[in-house]
Amino acid sequence: MNFSRRELLAHLAAVPLSGLVGCGALGGYNFVGELLSPDFSTGHRLRDGWQPPPPKSAAQSHQVVIVGGGIGGLATAWQLDQNGIDDYVVLELADQPGGTATSGSRDGFHYPWGAHYVPTPMQDNESLIELFRQMGVIVGQQSDGRPIVSEQYLCREPEERVFFQGHWIEGLYPTAGASPQDLEQLQRFRELMRDWSTRRDAAGRRMFAIPMSRSSDDDLVRQLDNVSMSQWMTDQRFSSARLRWLVDYSCRDDYGLTIQQTSAWAGLFYFVSRLGGESAESQAVITWPEGNGRVVNYLAQQTADRMRCSHAVTNIQRRDGHVHVRALDKQSSTTVDFTAKHVVFAAPQFLAPHLISDWKSSGRSVANFRYGGWVVANVFLSARPQESDGAMAWDNVIYDSRSLGYVVSTHQTGLDHGATVLTWYQPLLDDDPRVSRAELMQLTWQDWVRVVVSDLRKAHPDLAPLIRRIDVMRWGHAMVQPRVGFVWSDQRRTASESLGRIHFAGTDLSGIALLEEAFDRGVQAANRCAV
Repeated sequence: MNFSRRELLAHLAAVPLSGLVGCGALGGYNFVGELLSPDFSTGHRLRDGWQPPPPKSAAQSHQVVIVGGGIGGLATAWQLDQNGIDDYVVLELADQPGGTATSGSRDGFHYPWGAHYVPTPMQDNESLIELFRQMGVIVGQQSDGRPIVSEQYLCREPEERVFFQGHWIEGLYPTAGASPQDLEQLQRFRELMRDWSTRRDAAGRRMFAIPMSRSSDDDLVRQLDNVSMSQWMTDQRFSSARLRWLVDYSCRDDYGLTIQQTSAWAGLFYFVSRLGGESAESQAVITWPEGNGRVVNYLAQQTADRMRCSHAVTNIQRRDGHVHVRALDKQSSTTVDFTAKHVVFAAPQFLAPHLISDWKSSGRSVANFRYGGWVVANVFLSARPQESDGAMAWDNVIYDSRSLGYVVSTHQTGLDHGATVLTWYQPLLDDDPRVSRAELMQLTWQDWVRVVVSDLRKAHPDLAPLIRRIDVMRWGHAMVQPRVGFVWSDQRRTASESLGRIHFAGTDLSGIALLEEAFDRGVQAANRCAV
């Protein structure tokens, strides 16, 4: 679609042109903010063939070099420590670790810049449970082995609500005015999800499990990857607009895709993997004011003396029985070489062909790995907007919006009045992710502020005078996308296999962007380094 700039903003905010907030100081209300983004330039230079100058000092030698300091790389470091291996270094492009799980702080507030919760892990997810034990998040286990989460980290009520037809409704399903057919389909959908959660394959595996490496690879579930979630719902006679909206919202929330774009395997995974067998309820949500930045900060503290931020890896080469890694220290503009027995590549797969010297001869391809763009805005308020339907929930969703709504950073602290920060999320849903990235780069801070405020005013018409700051983060390659045919493709499965002594760790190896997936891939990669 060829939009004018103003039409594009109205499209992104899902409002008519007349409903778009004006550009002149937003109707007379002045506030400040920043337009932020990860380091795009270094990656683009490497993609275009740029190489740094040769190093001036001898190579540093380590048993393991970890490329990437997101959750996958941090999990690798954590597991290496569990295995008694401490001779490693983590090379991270950004000036702080964490990737899309990073967080921020300002004026006493803590808030996420990306992922913001983790469902309570099932009892067989032993490594993640052990991490949460060390963090003091999990404090015991029930008689059946299920972990007990410290109450302060369980999302407090009200947990979620949806703004529908002018009112806030508790939960994410808009029950107001639902027809008997709507409610019958909702009930049938829930029963079908529970049925899937109780099934086991011949090896005793759940059909959908977190992490997905524990899921069944039975043909019954693999075939679901060949159709879209929309087509699967049509085949199952789910025609209710409200139900289809709920499922579409869920796919946008976890995958940055519509139900037309999402693989049915991934769509079912979202609902089924979080159900504990016969339970009708999903696993309780663990969250913090800074979201999954709490996990990042803990893991980063454990490996602070071995973390090298602002280091852009430019080449990885296997020779002489070792793996050689070259990196540019962006702060000093000097080149540093590393030699290792093992390298863990915990960066996104789309970078591998540009960094691993013998990638072409390996016969691998990343052509089907597609990543979606996201925008996250942190909106600082001097006070809460007026509410006629009860207090703000933790997660607040607007029904007729392209955004995912917002989470309230102060919710877990018990502060239900006064100043707060709303973290607003919007995936960019173009069929071609390159179009989304072009939109990200052409729009200014003022443009995104107009989108954010126009969207929030649907539910909070009195919001603008309360805003004192809006910071906007652009994520160009935020999340791998589980499009139709990708999750069970040969490309995706081959990507997780080691290339000699180069091992891979990252959520994109699972095809779904979850903390649990990145953590599991990091643990697996670390264990390969112990061999």
